[in-house]
Amino acid sequence: MRRAMLGMSQSKLGAVLGVTFQQIQKYEKGVNRISASRLKQAASVFEVDVDWFYEGGPAERGAKAGFAEGVSRPLDVQFLSTTEGFKLNRAFTRIRDPKVRRKIIDLVESLAPPDEVVAPVSVEDVR
Repeated sequence: MRRAMLGMSQSKLGAVLGVTFQQIQKYEKGVNRISASRLKQAASVFEVDVDWFYEGGPAERGAKAGFAEGVSRPLDVQFLSTTEGFKLNRAFTRIRDPKVRRKIIDLVESLAPPDEVVAPVSVEDVR
């Protein structure tokens, strides 16, 4: 997500980190694990703390450490972490006309079910 936010290609990131773009794809899909040193290098390239990459990072510093389940990420962060959420957010911010933006919000709200308490997505839901 951070790479895409910066408009950086997988090839460019691979070149900076000294790996192929295929390796970057594997890291992003979770096929291959990324070493701590490579993660630190990526954090430097992205100008973020290493904590940025982890659930329980900067937004959740108050959470207790250990084996207990951590605090869930807020729904807006979960949504923006998806491809659809990122693309929708990026496209929406390019719309300059406030009236058009308001109409889009009205449309989406009209299509969505009424406000209700939504349970956060857990790791078990994804598996």
